[in-house]
Amino acid sequence: MDIGFVGLGRMGLNMTIRLARAGHRVVAWNRSPDKVAEAKSQGAEGAASLEALVSALAPPRAIWAMIPAGKPVDDLLDTLVPLLKRGDLVVDGGNSNYHDSKRRSERLRSAGLETVDAGVSGGIWGLEIGYCMMLGGEPNSVARLKPALDSLAPRDGWRHLGGAGAGHFAKMIHNGIEYGMMQAYAEGFEILKASEYRYDLAGVAHLWNQGSVVRSWLLELAELAFEKDPGLEKIRGYVEDSGEGRWTVQEAIERSVPAPVLALSLFRRFRSRQEDSFSDRVLAALRAEFGGHAVKERA
Repeated sequence: MDIGFVGLGRMGLNMTIRLARAGHRVVAWNRSPDKVAEAKSQGAEGAASLEALVSALAPPRAIWAMIPAGKPVDDLLDTLVPLLKRGDLVVDGGNSNYHDSKRRSERLRSAGLETVDAGVSGGIWGLEIGYCMMLGGEPNSVARLKPALDSLAPRDGWRHLGGAGAGHFAKMIHNGIEYGMMQAYAEGFEILKASEYRYDLAGVAHLWNQGSVVRSWLLELAELAFEKDPGLEKIRGYVEDSGEGRWTVQEAIERSVPAPVLALSLFRRFRSRQEDSFSDRVLAALRAEFGGHAVKERA
């Protein structure tokens, strides 16, 4: 199928390449021209501007955006919507908040346009393995994308989950669960490292992936990380979050759903950014005051 692609970051570029390899005609645009040149070298057609991308596609068009959530998506739509014709389809494949996806769906529908929100998982490995895609929107809109979806995903790797926002809601919860799984692995390996035994952590990760109940792709990635740097000495323990974990916890609060593991895994990421937190200094001071425990002076 013919499809326009906006946003050629780590995932967007690889998705463009995967589509082009599968024989689709992909017209790609990115704010930085070097990414467009790279997409062209991999079989896509390049566009010098958003207007040029729209002009290169015959109506009814399908344009897939892989850009950061929030204001960048609204800014894109401000520019894109006036260029489109009734019946054109816009896919938001970034990690947008599902509330925003519902709002944008109403906006596009009032302009005679179709929209699909696509939660996409697969990271940098998706180029070769494929992408898991969670889709929200009208059934006919999703059906239009089937040729591209079949090429982007592994077998059974995409699913229409419901109306506007359903795809991004599912991706939000997916990422919240991911936070909890990552934190559990991190704590377990730290205990192994602190034990009296000199464990080969890459070897343990490999072992656990051979039929154990904790086997997973994340554990495969842990094995790769430990093989590269057994003590992870080159990595600073600073962990960002891109929003979905926060939104998951907020939804749990709004819906009175207990989610202690997901909440604590999010808060642990906040803690990773504090080299010398005030709360830890309070703890040390209290231990010194009530028990006379020694404290370490700050430099």
